[in-house]
Amino acid sequence: MSDFYQTGVVSTLHRLGKAEIDIMAEGFEGVGNRRKIALVLPALYSEFEGEAIHTIFKELENVDYINEIVVTLGGADENQFNNAKDYFKKLSYDVEIVWCTGPRMGQIIDRLMENDLAVGPDGKGRSVWLAYGYIIAKNDSEAIALHDCDIVTYNRDLLSRLCYPVANASMGYEFCKGYYSRVTDRMHGRVTRLFITPIIRALMKIIGHHPLLIYLNSFRYPLAGEFSMTTDLARVNRIPGHWGLEIGTLAEVYRNCVPKRICQVDLADNYEHKHQPLSADDASRGLLKMCIDITKTIFHTLSTEGVVLTDGIFRALPVTYLRTAQDTVKRYEDDAIINGLTFDRHAEVTAVEAFTRGIQIAAEEYKENIFGAPEIPNWNRVFSAMPDVSEMLLEAVEKDRRF
Repeated sequence: MSDFYQTGVVSTLHRLGKAEIDIMAEGFEGVGNRRKIALVLPALYSEFEGEAIHTIFKELENVDYINEIVVTLGGADENQFNNAKDYFKKLSYDVEIVWCTGPRMGQIIDRLMENDLAVGPDGKGRSVWLAYGYIIAKNDSEAIALHDCDIVTYNRDLLSRLCYPVANASMGYEFCKGYYSRVTDRMHGRVTRLFITPIIRALMKIIGHHPLLIYLNSFRYPLAGEFSMTTDLARVNRIPGHWGLEIGTLAEVYRNCVPKRICQVDLADNYEHKHQPLSADDASRGLLKMCIDITKTIFHTLSTEGVVLTDGIFRALPVTYLRTAQDTVKRYEDDAIINGLTFDRHAEVTAVEAFTRGIQIAAEEYKENIFGAPEIPNWNRVFSAMPDVSEMLLEAVEKDRRF
């Protein structure tokens, strides 16, 4: 049973009462102001080799409130794209595929680049952005929900809870972030537990209680890949093209929404998906790469809020973070003991030490280029620069479907 504590400056919608309730079916009784929802599912072709994605699409067979489902397919050649199309043809409902690495999308990306619109490297950020553009161009949905395709414990209740706060326009929310517990016989979610929360609280010690830091500290699981938003918000949000997608999205929402229009919702009693390796000795991949990208995103966002990041801050941060994270490890160890969970203190401390190095690397890279990699522009700017891009997106998806 969840607690009912309200934390920080965003509304927290807890998981109380019935364990299983289709709120999208039962919760709209008497509610007339209901937004049509598009579901975006970013997927790699390699995920079709696992069980999670098949469970997700089986669960979606029993969902009748989604207006359209858009799968962004990355890392797929022509044969793999055709295999994915064959898979979706067997379903009892329609699925649109945005082939992010296909030749037609490639031509659109080339046109965007020619118009000085940087769309970032191939990856989740660009894939999600292309899906937003397609949905906005189609103009048939008023809200967008997004979740990953590697959720092992997926069920339609999770989707229902993710969609409802934004789908029910009467509640007044423009953005909803999911959160959950990630526990098996041990605690997971190392980057959230041991990095994100400690670094935000370390920055609060050094900089003070800045509104942005208070906002970020309000989220129970800032790195959750599940969120929903209005299509109007999707139009104006920029998207980072690297591991900073989730934090970058929260930063954009902070810029474009007032806090009372933002909420977080408890999606599930437990949640499990694939685990990334730490890669403590390789800053180009794994959780260490994630740590570096996220740190630079936080630095950049603070700078845009007028915070002057001095050498003193960069020197103090790794030390303050390390102390804060070490105290956090002790708290989680005690929490694990009282719940009879396995706890590997050495592995936890090793992760903290790797993240400390990541902060130092991020600080050096940030000082060398304070602007960092350019964010993918929002769709309002793209539509202004290329008025015909809507038709191009719709035509590319349609021709790929017939291909």
